[in-house]
Amino acid sequence: MKPALNRSVAVTGLGVVSPVGIGVNAFWEGLSRPTAAANVRRLSDFDPRRWMSHKQARTSDIATQMAVAAADEALADAGLLGHAESADSVGFAPHLIGVDPELAAVSLGTGIGGVATLESQAEILNRQGERRVSPHVVPMTMPNAGAAALSIRYGLLGSAAVITTACAAGTDAIAAGARLVAAGAADLVIAGGSDSSLTPTCIAGFTNMRALSRSGISRPFDAHRDGLAASQASGIIVLEPFDLARARGARIYMTIDGTASTADAHHVTAPAPHGAGAERCMRMAIEDAGYRPQDITHVNAHGTSTALNDAAEAHAIRRVFGTSRPVVTSVKGATGHSFGSSGAVEAVAVALTIVNELIPPTLGLSIQDPELDIDVPRELTPWTPRPVLSNSFGFGGHNGSLVLSPPA
Repeated sequence: MKPALNRSVAVTGLGVVSPVGIGVNAFWEGLSRPTAAANVRRLSDFDPRRWMSHKQARTSDIATQMAVAAADEALADAGLLGHAESADSVGFAPHLIGVDPELAAVSLGTGIGGVATLESQAEILNRQGERRVSPHVVPMTMPNAGAAALSIRYGLLGSAAVITTACAAGTDAIAAGARLVAAGAADLVIAGGSDSSLTPTCIAGFTNMRALSRSGISRPFDAHRDGLAASQASGIIVLEPFDLARARGARIYMTIDGTASTADAHHVTAPAPHGAGAERCMRMAIEDAGYRPQDITHVNAHGTSTALNDAAEAHAIRRVFGTSRPVVTSVKGATGHSFGSSGAVEAVAVALTIVNELIPPTLGLSIQDPELDIDVPRELTPWTPRPVLSNSFGFGGHNGSLVLSPPA
C-alpha cells in the first residue's frame, strides 16, 4: 500500500530528565522554582539502575542512560509501554503494546555523544595504559549509542537515526521524526534529544571561550547577562499519526504543524548578524504550518543568556512578528543549557505550557535589556493555548524551529 502523505502528527507521550526535575511533574514545577547560582548544573538523585540493570548502566554513557529514562516515561505516558518478567536486576523487560515494530523508529539529537566516557577512558589510558581501557569505550562513546539503545530496548525495526547539529539537534530530531510520521514512513517515532558534555575539558573550553556565566546566573535577555549555565538533560516525546492516536484513545498533548532548518553560513560560534538565519528559519516554520506570524501567541526562545545569541534572536523575533508581539520566554534560566538536548527538553516544556495554560517565567531575568524589544514575562503567566514557535540555534550556524499547536 502506498504510504499516506501529509498526515497530521500528534505528540502522545512526554519524558524528561533534567537538573530541575526528573520526570515530567517535577520538571514542570522546577521551571518556576528559583535555582541556586551555578554555571554548571548537574542531575541530582539520578540512578540509572532504576531503569536498567547494573551491567547495562556500567556499559552505557550518561547520555544513553538519560535517554532510556526519558523514553520509558514518555512511552508509559503514551500508554504504549508494557513490562514482561526478566532475569536482570531491574525485574522487567520493557516492550511496546500494539505497535508494529517495522513502523516504529527513533530520531534522537545529541551534541557530542558519549564525550564523558571518552574523556574518562582517555584519562585511564594516560594513567594506567591501554590494557585498562574498557572494551566498551567505542559503543559507549559513539553519537548513535542512544538511538541504538532505544531501538534495541523496545525492539524497534524502523530507522534509528541521530542528528548532531549542536544545540539545534533536539529540535531537528523532532522535526525529522515528524516528517517520518507525516510521510507514512512510521506510525510511531521516539523523538527528542539527550546530551551531557559536562567534562573537565569541555567545561574548560566553554570557560576559556567566555561562554559560561561568571556569576553563575542564567538570565536570558537581561541587561546584565554574562553567559550560559551548562547542564545535562534528556527530553523525549512520542510521535504518532493524529488519526491513529485519536482512534486508540490516546491523550494528545499537541500537534507538530510546522518545521524548518536553516544554516547561517557565517561563523562557527557566532550567529549571523542581526539574527538573519534565525529569522529565515522562523518564517519558514510558520509558513510550513500554513500560519501567519500573528497566529503565533507564544515563542519558546532559545535564549541562552549569552550576549550575541539573545540579541540576535530578539531582533529576529521583532522583525518576524512586528506589532503582534507574542509572549517570549526562555526556560534556560531554570534548566541551564543542555546543548544538543535543549530543544527536545523545551518541546516538553511547550506541551506542559499548553496543558496547564500557563507560560513559565524566564528565571534570572531582572532588568530586561532595553535594546531587546520583546515581551518576556518574569512570572508564571496565564495564557490561552494557541500555536507556539519553539527555537533552537547551535554552533556551526544551525537553526531549527518548530510550530507546536494545541490539539484541535
